[in-house]
Amino acid sequence: MARSAPARRQEPSNRPAALRHPPPGAEPAQLDRLIHERIRLGIVSALAVNETLTFNELKRLLKTSDGNLSVHARKLEDAEYVTCAKSFEGRVPKTEYPLTAQGRRALERYLDHMEALIRATRER
Repeated sequence: MARSAPARRQEPSNRPAALRHPPPGAEPAQLDRLIHERIRLGIVSALAVNETLTFNELKRLLKTSDGNLSVHARKLEDAEYVTCAKSFEGRVPKTEYPLTAQGRRALERYLDHMEALIRATRER
């Protein structure tokens, strides 16, 4: 005799009402998942307030490993949010990252989205 699966309980949404039921025709803004990750958010935030930072400065600031920083910086570079400039100081390689205009706009959209979430939550 086959057993039927238990009925799923509908959990109440923890999302603010404004986000659960957007006005007709208005889709909620999508969170930029590329920036939302902690290390990548740290990179773009740090570069937003500094003209450029070196790989070692970012590594120290974010307290992360070479490999971890390298992977996240590459993802931002592939999305054209940052550029990577490699040079030498004497015989020592130097890698610098500036934020691109596209990266700055992406960060501003991300911050606007987070501010809207905060407002909607506090209005509840």
